[in-house]
This record gives sequence, C-alpha cells and structure tokens, in this order.
Amino acid sequence: MTGPEPSIDLNADLGESYGNWRMGDDAAMLAVVTSANIACGFHAGDPLTLLRTIEGAVSRGVTIGAHVGYHDLVGFGRRTIDIEANALTADVLYQLAALDGLCRTVGTTISYVKAHGALYHRMNADMIQARAVVEAVVRYNPELQMLGAPTGPTATAATENNVRVHSECFADRVYGADGISLLPRTQPGSVLHDTNAVSQQALRLAQQHRFASICLHGDTPGAVEHARSARRTLEEAGFALRAFVGN
Repeated sequence: MTGPEPSIDLNADLGESYGNWRMGDDAAMLAVVTSANIACGFHAGDPLTLLRTIEGAVSRGVTIGAHVGYHDLVGFGRRTIDIEANALTADVLYQLAALDGLCRTVGTTISYVKAHGALYHRMNADMIQARAVVEAVVRYNPELQMLGAPTGPTATAATENNVRVHSECFADRVYGADGISLLPRTQPGSVLHDTNAVSQQALRLAQQHRFASICLHGDTPGAVEHARSARRTLEEAGFALRAFVGN
C-alpha cells in the first residue's frame, strides 16, 4: 500500500514589465508554474501589464498572489528603504487593493501575499517591518495566506495574527553555509544559471518535504527553460505540481 502522491508548487515573480521595458516571458512562465506572484506597481509593473498577466494566469488556471514591495521602481525593489511601520502598512494595503481590484474585473481575486526583493529579506530580519506587512494583510483580508521563509520574523508575525504562512525555497539561488539564508545578489555566483543545476536543486529541495513552494525568478536569464526543466524533473521524480493554496 502506497502513501499519497507528494506534491509541490512552483511559483514565479511575474508582471514585472513596465511600459516599453520588458522583463521576462510571462506567457511562457504561466504555462509552467502553478502560482504567480504578480507585481503590484510599486517595484515593477504598469496597469496594462498587470491586467494582462492576471488574464493569462486565469486562462491557465494559475493561482494569483500579490507580490508587494518597496516603492522603488528605479531600484526594482531591491534597495532597502527605511520606512515607518504605519507607512509601510499603508503602502502594502494600496498594492493589495490595486492588484485585487484588477483581479476582480476578470472574475478572480488574489489568494496570497509574497513580499519582493529587499522587503522580503528585511522582513526576515526586522520584526517591525514584518508585523507592518502582516497587519496590512489582516486589515485587507484576514483569509489571505502568505508565502515566505520557513523561519524568522515573517513566519512569526503571520502566526501571531493567525495568518497561514507557507514556506518556500529557491531553485535558482545559491544558499549560504547555513542552508537557510541566500547569498546576496551582489556576491558573484549567487544566482544559478545552469539549467541542470537549477533542476537538481529544485528536486533536492522538494525531497526535503519541508517546503510548500519552489520559486523560480522570471527575470533570471534562461528562466523559461529553467522552469520547464525543473517541472519535468519534479514530475519524473513522482511529484504532482499543484498550487500550495488549498493544500
């Protein structure tokens, strides 16, 4: 008698083009991933890009999450910003309302929230900012779920507020010696570019059975091939690919 089929979610950061500036291939990525972290206009994404990405996700049956970040278009949200907690809460509320409003025009809603870039990492080290973001999530919709690091302030703040938080890992980033923290992007070799290496890291992390989702960055060169290969490798190893929300 065999146990239930193991499952894993594949997520990607999408909707990050802005006007005539193109970032990644959202249509191709949506054919592979099961969850889409869609930008909300603060770190990337213009309204038409966001709407088209939402429509693409809906047509593919991909679960939609709000990818909130610092108000930093110039730095692509990868610069840390010192901001008061109440201002950060308001910024996140604004982003949630914007993306969810667009979602509702095509008959869907956001299902979860994931922080982007510098905000993601700051929340893993700063309880004040983690709580400020979680407060926005609860105020907007306490039924929303979150996607983030398995341990640290983000997970703690979410648990304190009865927000379900799902742990994620990264297939295309290099981990530090502790196996938990990511090497800074400013450090050479911090991003994996070899497709086979990305696929094997995805499989290794999935086999640990401690993560609900594996992230593949849509802006990484070769992202589409990485995603296709990772999905194929996971499926060949017996993993079912399905969104973490609802599981």
